[in-house]
Amino acid sequence: MMKKTKHILAFTVASFMSTSLFAVSNQDVKSVVEAQQSTYLNTLKELVNIESGSKDLDGLNKISTLIAERLKQAGAEVSVHQLTDIYRMDDTPEKVGPVVKAVVKGTGTSKIMLIAHMDTVYQKGQLKDQPFKIEGNKVYGLGILDDKQGIASIIHTLETIKKLNYKDFGTITVLINADEEISSPGSRKLITETAQNQDVVLSFEGGGKDGSLRLATSGIGAAYLDIKGKSSHAGVRPEDGVNALTELSHQIAQMQDLSNPKTGLKLNWTVATAGKTRNVIPDAASAQADVRALKVEDFDLVEKTLQDRVKNKKLADSQVAVKFEVRRPPLVANDKAISLTDKAKSIYKDELNLPLNVLSTATGGGTDAAFAGLRSKAAVIEGMGLSGDGAHSTNAEYVLLDTIVPRLYLATRLIIESSKK
Repeated sequence: MMKKTKHILAFTVASFMSTSLFAVSNQDVKSVVEAQQSTYLNTLKELVNIESGSKDLDGLNKISTLIAERLKQAGAEVSVHQLTDIYRMDDTPEKVGPVVKAVVKGTGTSKIMLIAHMDTVYQKGQLKDQPFKIEGNKVYGLGILDDKQGIASIIHTLETIKKLNYKDFGTITVLINADEEISSPGSRKLITETAQNQDVVLSFEGGGKDGSLRLATSGIGAAYLDIKGKSSHAGVRPEDGVNALTELSHQIAQMQDLSNPKTGLKLNWTVATAGKTRNVIPDAASAQADVRALKVEDFDLVEKTLQDRVKNKKLADSQVAVKFEVRRPPLVANDKAISLTDKAKSIYKDELNLPLNVLSTATGGGTDAAFAGLRSKAAVIEGMGLSGDGAHSTNAEYVLLDTIVPRLYLATRLIIESSKK
């Protein structure tokens, strides 16, 4: 009798443990994912119907509460972080919205991170002009592509994992921040630190029109020139003044050669202001430059060069100051990311009979994936979200309905593939 009891117990334990990598077939994943499409759309509608501009703290707190609750329902331990350690840039608000952090613990060793953002570029009140609606294969809504589909994708990926009872990963860590559209001044440190010991980071920005995955993005920086001079009458005694516009022109002229096509470094002066009255020598002038780089060290070089150049003044009595800020570091493709996207392409081709494009060189723009990759050796993949277009438009932002199932399937399968011993 004792032997029989032990045998039954062993069988029961083995059956429980069999809900693992080897028990979850591709068809299991497909069935669960396909059943999620209608609930995914419900989640997406809920998210779109909460306005959450980057500076709308009430809206951000409201949507973060919804996100936290949904992640708890998906089986995660959830915490909401109000951020106070803020990297101050030229346009950084006094306060930023929260970060929702969620952790699902498994029985394996792999560490996987999923990221998206809850803030949008829109102002409060614009939702009425771009409500949630479905027209054919397009699902419209305010901020639906950038990045509410990403939040919904993470929620339903975790729900898929839960329904499959799949636990072979070590941890799945989710970060959903509220300041991405303003260059993540509050959340960048948390993203970087959390990503440091991860094996895989999947970022759920939209996949563009064709669903491309991205392994590299440009770094984005900004330079600011501020000139102080002395005003005087331009017609009567111009020599008594110190023309800030003249000095600004000199400074910009001597900084026209900082771009380097060989390294991908680009510095372009794009905004300038000086003076208010035609007959007054301007006592102040300023300019801004957009800076792009493919390597972090190029930003360091630009900053040093700017500081050195401004020492050469045309007008000795002018005061010249330059400030440089890194809005986003570049994301550089590594071998782990390339290997994982090779698996992604195989999954799309062999299991879904779909093509999948992977971009391993930067094509512009910048995302929080770069903060995740800054100090991490993880495989970082951007563009895991749905396909669509119209981001940052006032009435035409949409995602493609028929990409919901493939993208949820891909995210789930990559978690499984990344958790294999």
